[in-house]
Amino acid sequence: EETVQTTQEKRQHPARTVEEGMPVKIEAMGGSAKEQIRRQEVANERQLRASHLNTGGLKWNTFDMIDKMPKNKDDKKYLIDVYTEWCGWCKVMDKKTFTDPGIQEYLRENFHIVKFDAERREPVPFNGKKYEFVSGGRRGINTLAIELLGNRMSYPTLVYLDENMNKITASPGYKTPEQLLAELKAISNMKS
Repeated sequence: EETVQTTQEKRQHPARTVEEGMPVKIEAMGGSAKEQIRRQEVANERQLRASHLNTGGLKWNTFDMIDKMPKNKDDKKYLIDVYTEWCGWCKVMDKKTFTDPGIQEYLRENFHIVKFDAERREPVPFNGKKYEFVSGGRRGINTLAIELLGNRMSYPTLVYLDENMNKITASPGYKTPEQLLAELKAISNMKS
């Protein structure tokens, strides 16, 4: 059984401070308070991740989606946008770079595009392995981010994979539409 409560003032929630008027979903489920908070965090993370999949008018994939797709029949390379929820430049790139019509057209024609939250808590399937979240630092990280970024945790980072999902390169930092288009063309013209 679930109940939804709306806060009328700032209240302390077991996992975070809740702002006024924000709906708080309270699930009456078994388990310890810590397990319930963890389940709620995972549910909230899924909802946030889903909101990123239509960024800039593009239809982004997740590694879960890619894992279930048939083999790459159109021989496109992969562009992985590695981001975090707190990354300001990631949001700027979503709003200013990925909304550019030239970028959108080039991506649709030449790449499979994937959004990946480097701090994803749920296991991530990739190339026949499951990558787990590990605690550490301020927020923790998914081990796939460590592998893709080569221990260089910088956001945003665009990771390019070939048609067989082998890493070509990682390109950290914000990019204007002009910078990104030049980079996309260079990568797509590379022979695998």
